[in-house]
Amino acid sequence: MPHIILLGTCDTKLNELLYLRSRILESGGNDCRVTLVDVGRSPVEHEDITVTQQALTSKYAPKEGTKNVSELSRGDVIKYMIECTSNWLKQAYHDGLSDPSKALHGIINAGGTGGTSLSAGVMRAVLPIGFPKLIVSTNASGDVGPVVGETDITMMYSVCDVAGLNYLLRRILSNAAGAIAGMTQAYERSLADTGKHSGGEEQKKRVGLTMFGVTTPCVDKIRQYLEEYYPIECFVFHCTGAGGRAMERLVKEGVLEAALDVTTTEICDQLCGGVMDAGPYRLEAPLKAGIPYVISVGATDMVNFGPPATVPERYKDRKLYEHNPTVTLMRTSADECAAVGSFIVDKVKSCAADKKMVQLVLPMGGVSMIATPGGPFHDVEADKALFSTIKQGLEGAGVPVFEDSRAVNDEGFAIAIAERLVRLMDLEEH
Repeated sequence: MPHIILLGTCDTKLNELLYLRSRILESGGNDCRVTLVDVGRSPVEHEDITVTQQALTSKYAPKEGTKNVSELSRGDVIKYMIECTSNWLKQAYHDGLSDPSKALHGIINAGGTGGTSLSAGVMRAVLPIGFPKLIVSTNASGDVGPVVGETDITMMYSVCDVAGLNYLLRRILSNAAGAIAGMTQAYERSLADTGKHSGGEEQKKRVGLTMFGVTTPCVDKIRQYLEEYYPIECFVFHCTGAGGRAMERLVKEGVLEAALDVTTTEICDQLCGGVMDAGPYRLEAPLKAGIPYVISVGATDMVNFGPPATVPERYKDRKLYEHNPTVTLMRTSADECAAVGSFIVDKVKSCAADKKMVQLVLPMGGVSMIATPGGPFHDVEADKALFSTIKQGLEGAGVPVFEDSRAVNDEGFAIAIAERLVRLMDLEEH
């Protein structure tokens, strides 16, 4: 019995939301349930609204206390309603985990930029990756990075505004209804299948790996080796900023049980203003979780920008490399590499809950495909600054740092670093 949450601002989009609700019920079949949650600024009364705005702002207000929504600015209304709605959804989601009759299987929103920001904020804050999430939005054809973040929110462009039903919006909302109904039905079946097939089977350990184009040979070999010889299932994350954050989120959610952070390039973008910045909290989740965690420095020879014309003026005289027409790489300097090393050292020292579960491995022969001798980013001094900062910074810290003379993409390096993780996980071959 699929149960779908429909979030919407009923004070401005009630007719459109009711139409979407009716199409979801039609697409979902006789047993489908829709809970319509009013997240608007002004209270609305309607028989099909399941959770009213008044209920959200009174029963689920943040700990700081209730606020008079009518007196808040537009931006503050959105922030406040995110808090109230998140509190309600957390309770509803966890109630469903303990009581199958209350289980949730999907969530959808339709609206403009304000509604999109509000609903996405709630989805990101509360729901795990893998739970069906769909937003029909007027800004889905633009930059949706801030909306989606590191999660799996699906965006559908509304084409015309969600402001008055016409033949085109009806068609798009009907398509969205079919999409969320199909997603929730598939999700409900997958939950049932997981329960059926889990008994008696060897449970594979879930390991996160980080990869970039210039570290792909290494990560491909690690994945092949771990999955062939050990009861391990690998999850590979492309280090585009969201990739690193996604891996760490899955650690926090308890999905990943170990991590082999081969590619820590996102730290370079964080420190130097690149476009693939994973934020200032990179490395923290696996360290704080105390899971087996092997860290390397793959692709720390580069900062990522867009096409050549987008490289900041202050970097125009630096060593640049056109990776493809939309990605320009800048070689990190010795000072920048030392800063990357300090970032890693500081995170390990301040965040490691169990230092016995953490190891650093340095590929002395080259940190990327293009940083080996003869490559365009080969820079002995920069690499030396990176390696020495990490070795000296962690000396006596209780976390071992291993130097490997091979390059990161050497097959022997890949197998060796994989074996280090396996030993931390205390696993035996199949």
